[in-house]
Amino acid sequence: MSERTFKKNEITEGVIWKQLLIFFFPIMLGTLVQQFYTTVDTIIVGRFVGKAALASVGGPAAVIANIVITFFNGLANGAAVIIAQYYGSRDEKRLHVGLHTAYAFSIMTSIAVTVVGVIGTPYFLKWMNTPEDMMADSTIYLRVYFLGIIFTLVYNMGAAIMRAAGDSRRPLLYLIVCSVMNIILDIVMVVFLHMGIAGAALATVISQCISAALVTYSLMHAYDVMKLKLREIRMNMSVLAKELKIGIPGALQACAYGVTNVIIQAVVNGFGTDTAAGWAAYGKLDMIFWTVNSALGVAVTTFVGQNYGAGKMDRVYKSIRVNLGISYLFNGVVLVVLYVFCEPLYHLFTTDQAVIDIGVYMLRFLVPSYLLSVLLENLTGGLRGLGDVLWPTIFTFAGLFFVRLPWTMIMTQLHHNVETLLISYPLAWGTTIICLIPYYFWRKKKKMSQIA
Repeated sequence: MSERTFKKNEITEGVIWKQLLIFFFPIMLGTLVQQFYTTVDTIIVGRFVGKAALASVGGPAAVIANIVITFFNGLANGAAVIIAQYYGSRDEKRLHVGLHTAYAFSIMTSIAVTVVGVIGTPYFLKWMNTPEDMMADSTIYLRVYFLGIIFTLVYNMGAAIMRAAGDSRRPLLYLIVCSVMNIILDIVMVVFLHMGIAGAALATVISQCISAALVTYSLMHAYDVMKLKLREIRMNMSVLAKELKIGIPGALQACAYGVTNVIIQAVVNGFGTDTAAGWAAYGKLDMIFWTVNSALGVAVTTFVGQNYGAGKMDRVYKSIRVNLGISYLFNGVVLVVLYVFCEPLYHLFTTDQAVIDIGVYMLRFLVPSYLLSVLLENLTGGLRGLGDVLWPTIFTFAGLFFVRLPWTMIMTQLHHNVETLLISYPLAWGTTIICLIPYYFWRKKKKMSQIA
């Protein structure tokens, strides 16, 4: 198939700010929709099952599930960067191999995750110092979740591939379908059938199965130059190596956040069930910001990847600058809304005033420091699109393992209050940014001089 099969690519040829917004909005809406249905899941559990179940779903179970998903999404992003570069360079042959390799890898990985997750769940929970009244619910939820993890991983890989090709609308549509289905199943299984926390987990698995099927069908039929063929799903080791070269550092970076969150969750659990429940509800509101911020990170990674593949370095760095401005605009609005309206939002999760007060304090304490993470997400997202992930990962590790963890494990134990724990977040972000900014401009100067 010739290059003429490729349609005009607005990401590499159109007005940058306009195309960034067109590409970003479906991703942002999709991530917010995803957050909405997980929030509804938490609300239903908190209202109809109880406070301990709320703390289980939003606390230990959520942290462990998040580690798995963020690690795999890091690997999926590696595949997406390679596919974006192939798409930008209009290399149909390598695009075909990259697609099938990524899909095969997601299936094989999901099998391994299922086995380890189902067997290891009780041990993971005990390691996190999960309170005894949360153990049973957390174990049930996680085991059901891990049994259906293949649908989640296949959907995430498929959606990442579609976005790498510049299509952010179909993943949004499928998320909406998934969300509506999840909410309906939540109500049926938890409220009417009284299946408790197992019903909430099963509702999530079934809805993810539907979204995985939709993504797979689209990749088989919706694209002229990128068609998934089930019989050709296999791993090409040389292409897999390229995808993993970018994906593994990104996955380790994401996993590093997850590991520190596990330790922080264990510290939070030590403050008691009220604080654990407040932290769980805070995490749901906090994710509104993170989903918007990460969506902007996906947008800049795709733009940089495709323009880098097309050899348009001037558009690469302009995309990063423009996306940074857009990021501060949208995230600024989100942070103001969260700061002002967090107390009534907490009432969605629980009527326990002690839990609400703790959660409100946590959120308002941390919101101003999130401005640091906006800059961090844009610079790392841009470098990821260039295939440069090693040093950003090292800088992230420095912030997490030489700042956040020592602070959490030493200072929080000495003072034993929530404020000391929360300070670890801006300290880690600030340390990473101090390392990353000089490196970013050095890499930019080197890349531009090579072209000149």
